[in-house]
Amino acid sequence: MMRTSTLPATTPGSGTKIVFARLTLMMLLEFVVFGSWFATLGLVLATYQLPAIIGTAYSLAAVAAIVSPMFLGAIGDRFLASQKSLGLAHLAGGVVMVFLPAVVEAGNGGLALALIFVYCLFFQPTLGLTNAIAFRHLGANNRWFPYIRVFGTFGWVLAGLGVGALGLSASVGMFTVTAIVSFVFGLYSFTLPATAPAAKGVRFSIGDVIGSKAFAMFRHRNFTVLIICALLTSISLGVYNTYASPFLGALGIQNVAGVLAIGQAAEVLFIITIPFVLKHIGMKWALLMGMVTWGIRFGVLIAAAGDHWLAILAVALQGICQDFFLVLAAMYIGEIAPAELANQAQTMLIAVVSGFGQLIGALVSGEIYDSVVASDPSAGPSAWTPMWIVPIVSAVITAIVWASFFRHGRKDKPVPFVSAATAG
Repeated sequence: MMRTSTLPATTPGSGTKIVFARLTLMMLLEFVVFGSWFATLGLVLATYQLPAIIGTAYSLAAVAAIVSPMFLGAIGDRFLASQKSLGLAHLAGGVVMVFLPAVVEAGNGGLALALIFVYCLFFQPTLGLTNAIAFRHLGANNRWFPYIRVFGTFGWVLAGLGVGALGLSASVGMFTVTAIVSFVFGLYSFTLPATAPAAKGVRFSIGDVIGSKAFAMFRHRNFTVLIICALLTSISLGVYNTYASPFLGALGIQNVAGVLAIGQAAEVLFIITIPFVLKHIGMKWALLMGMVTWGIRFGVLIAAAGDHWLAILAVALQGICQDFFLVLAAMYIGEIAPAELANQAQTMLIAVVSGFGQLIGALVSGEIYDSVVASDPSAGPSAWTPMWIVPIVSAVITAIVWASFFRHGRKDKPVPFVSAATAG
């Protein structure tokens, strides 16, 4: 019988510290994998004469985030231990990454897009799986999550600095780095604390494949508002992820991967402030801070057309944008979602953020890029301004919706969602 260890809600003992250390290493490796390819994929494609597929590549990554997480979430909730799902996904992804360098070097855009899509089908669900594994083993100590999640930020910084130091920011060699780390993490995943399927023994239905059981969470008012605002905010995320690295390259900034790592370094500084911020302003206003800062960030990028330092400032705002949006959203869902829906609820968040929202952002920014920037390369960085306006508008709408409809006082405790299975 598989046992799932959970940290006691007391002062950590030696066993607790070991579990905590294993979870932090899990998060570190997850984001070393992610940060080694995702941040500068657009720059690599542009370098190898494939700029026309940048928007499509990030759009396919978003589609994969929609298609695959719910399926793997249903598997993880019922049939396969979460740590095994995590390991298999990274091993398979590493195999795909092995073939990407030669394909991109050959300028085969169609095959490159196909491989990127297949890789993302394996990778995207792992973002939700790592969150779910961490919350399962933290138990009543879910407020420790930021201290585990911060190691994911360290991982991204390590990946960015490593890729930059190796001179691979614009090279297909970064795919090889990703493959190697994926194999290492895939093997390590099988050694993680056993995380038994939360809904094992519950009858499986076709609806579980698309995560339909988690749709019941929409009866929870605040969850619904959170998902809507996450969708709106992640449009900004999609624009930034798709074109930040080419924009920095257009500004003439060298070592783009290293500069982008500044954003993750800022995350480290801000993530440790989460408990303090939650105590003093509460969940609602902390999340609003993260959502609004996305709009401010793109205002700074507009001003950065003639100033490299402003561009670096915009990158550094990643700390607030990410920590007070995605990390807090995952924490809130971890507090309100019942155990049998935990994987699917977390993967729903990832599907909305890395899927639907990023897809909209990538498609819209791709159209603007093709019609305004790519059509007139001599126009310079100021030509990117129309693209940056889209996230600003999205941030304004998000702020209005969030402030008006999310009900959560500064000292209120989250109200857990009670599923039909639990109620019965």
